[in-house]
Amino acid sequence: MALVETSSSRPYHLVIFGASGFTGQFVVEEVARTVSEGPKGNLKWAVAGRSKQKLEKVVEQAAGILSKPELRTEVDIIVADVEEPDSLAAMCKKAVIVLNCVGPYRFYGEPVVKACVENGAHHIDICGEPQFLEGMQLNYSSQAADNGVYIIGSCGFDSIPADMGVLYTRDQFKGTLTAVESFLTVSTGPDGGCIHDGTWQSAIYGLADSQKLQSLRRKFNHKPLPTVGSKLKRRGALFFSNDIQQYTVPFMGSDPSVVKRTQRFLAEEHQAMPVQYGAYAGIGTIGNVIKLLFAGMMFWFLVKFSFGRNLLIKHPELFSFGLFSKAGPTRKQMEASSFQFAFYGEGYTEGEDPCQGKPNAKIRTLVQGPECGYVATPIAMVQAALTVLNESTALPKKGGVYTPAAAFAKTTLISRLNKHGIQFSHLLICIINIGKFTKSTTVAVFPRQGQ
Repeated sequence: MALVETSSSRPYHLVIFGASGFTGQFVVEEVARTVSEGPKGNLKWAVAGRSKQKLEKVVEQAAGILSKPELRTEVDIIVADVEEPDSLAAMCKKAVIVLNCVGPYRFYGEPVVKACVENGAHHIDICGEPQFLEGMQLNYSSQAADNGVYIIGSCGFDSIPADMGVLYTRDQFKGTLTAVESFLTVSTGPDGGCIHDGTWQSAIYGLADSQKLQSLRRKFNHKPLPTVGSKLKRRGALFFSNDIQQYTVPFMGSDPSVVKRTQRFLAEEHQAMPVQYGAYAGIGTIGNVIKLLFAGMMFWFLVKFSFGRNLLIKHPELFSFGLFSKAGPTRKQMEASSFQFAFYGEGYTEGEDPCQGKPNAKIRTLVQGPECGYVATPIAMVQAALTVLNESTALPKKGGVYTPAAAFAKTTLISRLNKHGIQFSHLLICIINIGKFTKSTTVAVFPRQGQ
């Protein structure tokens, strides 16, 4: 069972490492909002990073924004550096859970995971880098299991909505769900929006090291997951989706790999039928398509060379048409932005044999929420941590390196997210085959939980 209690030697439920970073500052604010949701209504926490002065400034800023002057004296500061293993060990010995906000994780993540595993602290990150996530599973899952430590990766946007969304869709489906496609759309206000360039850097190095990822995956020696029902066909590189009424491309993030790892875990550990998954993102109008094609060609060419990668890193706004920025979005931009994941699943109703004939039922799930990078991500990360603290008996029986849905499949994380503005809802549609004809009927509509 997970260790979730504080003690005189481990005084903090949560330590936010990298609290003075762009994302870290918003995680600090979210933790401060949710202290009453900690064990027994009290959350003990601290911030950590390289610079005491920067950490003090972040706490001061949070105190002002949230009108909580007590934060200035109640939140402790820990100085720790990824290049100083002893400082990481000291930090981890004081924490039940480390919320790791320091990226790109391929450069700075492993020392923190190592320190957590060796010193008994659980680890939650918001990584979207498959090479790091799968590398940590390969290198640390066995030791983490031996030490009773949970290493739970990709607990922000976009993998919490994607991974938990597939799980939610499966759980709401009345029968055997065999395949799901997700479509992500993002809306911004009149001032537009952008993403901090830390994510841009992760994408640059991830694409440059794509061959290393393939080599890493071969080391697992996994057997192919069985395909249940009709095989999910892969769509083209660019297509118009009638479902979301936008031009659409395959989603380039970590969602497909995270969901696949979850499905493998559920199949191997719980004998669940694996769900096939395809992930896509809406890009809008034909004008956006032209921009994407031009930016994509430049990106693919430059990322192959060191001088090109340096150019991309130095000028994110130029090469991404303003989508990525060194300054990140303003709070006004964040307030006016939102996201929606639409999941379209198909399968077989209860009593039907998935090995016979085409799927005869469909389901649509929506996961909707606020601005994805710096509002939804802190909410998801903090609620994941609170779930570990409050529902340790619902976690997997042993420690290890887990995806979100593998770790939280039996918890109330989705209900917690609903209460904090990340809403899950679904519509079930039956497809009734009558000879050569197919009739579609809506069976039930379920309102969003938490409203």
